Amino acid sequence: MDKVHLFNLILYNRMGKTVFITGASSGIGKATAYKFAENGNTLIITGRRVEKLNELASELQKKSVAEVIVLAFDIRNRNEIANAVNLLTDQHKAPDILINNAGLALGLEPVNTGNQDDWETMIDTNIKGLLNVTRALIPFMIEKKSGHILNIGSIAGREVYLNGNVYCATKAAVDSISKAMRIDLLPHGIKVTQIAPGAVETEFSKVRFGGDEERASAIYNGFAPLRPEDVAEVIHYATTLPSHVNINDLLLMPASQASATIIQRKS
Repeated sequence: MDKVHLFNLILYNRMGKTVFITGASSGIGKATAYKFAENGNTLIITGRRVEKLNELASELQKKSVAEVIVLAFDIRNRNEIANAVNLLTDQHKAPDILINNAGLALGLEPVNTGNQDDWETMIDTNIKGLLNVTRALIPFMIEKKSGHILNIGSIAGREVYLNGNVYCATKAAVDSISKAMRIDLLPHGIKVTQIAPGAVETEFSKVRFGGDEERASAIYNGFAPLRPEDVAEVIHYATTLPSHVNINDLLLMPASQASATIIQRKS
């Protein structure tokens, strides 16, 4: 690490930040909450599973000096988001960092037999949910004339794979929305970064396959996938750069994965 970046990181840690994380109850969101808590930030952790969020808040407060605020809501529901945001102080309504992490995949079928309810859930969560949360917070960030939005995309947004259809489409939308946000928010001093991981071992595949743990675990057989902590490190790094530097777009892959579908597995 060069001296300039080291100084910037030290200054960042001393000042602390307000960090708003969606989908914080598990996986990448949870790991990201731990990473930012290490540095004494104020965390606003959100999700639908309030019990999981309260457990996480308790763990974070035992292991760090971070202030932790829990907001339980469904990002698909604009009224729930508005009610939750209204509970925050004016300072917390304008987070320094917004991490749009919440998302999911459901099913792995061809488009002719796909479950339309699953399609709607993915579209409402991965696209509309990201927009709903951002739209609720962005006026306060604009008023402050600063902030950093990080949208968690996917390799699936760059490459369509067999039976990925609607999920891939939602992540392609995240890619386009991130580019559009960057243009729209440029005059307001707000950075926008997309972090797009490849295979990460989380609840992702278990959710996709309706709780079938055997089928989910087989996805990661024979190679070392990314861990949630790996992605959290990259998310955190992107927020520690000098104010005049922004990572617009970052594709993060396991060393064993060359593309969405090409993975070198041990025989």
